Amino acid sequence: MSDFVEQCRREWKRLGVPDPLAEEMAADLASDLGEAEAEGISAEELLGSSVFDPRTFAASWATERGIVPVPPGRGNTRRRPRFLVAFTVLATITVIIAALLLATGQPKVSLAASRSAQPHLSPTPGGIVVPPGPGRHVLHTASASAPVEWILLFLAVVALGFAAWLWTSWSRTRPATATA
Repeated sequence: MSDFVEQCRREWKRLGVPDPLAEEMAADLASDLGEAEAEGISAEELLGSSVFDPRTFAASWATERGIVPVPPGRGNTRRRPRFLVAFTVLATITVIIAALLLATGQPKVSLAASRSAQPHLSPTPGGIVVPPGPGRHVLHTASASAPVEWILLFLAVVALGFAAWLWTSWSRTRPATATA
C-alpha cells in the first residue's frame, strides 16, 4: 500500500498542500492502512472504490480538511433550477402571444339586427365587416376574444413578475463559490 500513499503524496504536492500537512496526512493514511491490514481488513474494504483512484482520494481528503479550495462546479454551488427557467420562458411566451392577439384583434364578431328585431352574432372571418343588407343593420363589430386576451395578458404579466421575484430571491440566497 506504500504505492497508494506515494501517489496520494504526489497529488497533494500537485494541489499545493504544504509539506508538513501532506506528511501528516500520509502518515495518518499509512497508519490506517497498516492497522486495517493487521486486523485482516483489505484496503478496498477500508477505502471503498477510492483504492483504485488515489488522485481523487487525495484531492477529496484535502478538500474535506479545508486545505485546498473546492474546485469550481463542485460542492455547495447551486445551479439555476430548471423549473424556474421553464416557468420564466413560458410566462414570457404567454405575454408575447397575448399581446400579439390583442394587437391583431382576431377573431372579429359582428352584432347584426334584422327587421324582425332579433339580433344575432354573425362571425366575420378575416375581419371582414358585414355590410348592412336588406333587413339588416350592423350594430357593433368587435373582437370576441378581447376579454380572454386581456385576462391572459394580465395573468402572464403577474407570472413574469413572480418569476423575476424568484430570480432575485435565488440570486440572494446563492452560496458564495470558492475561488481556485
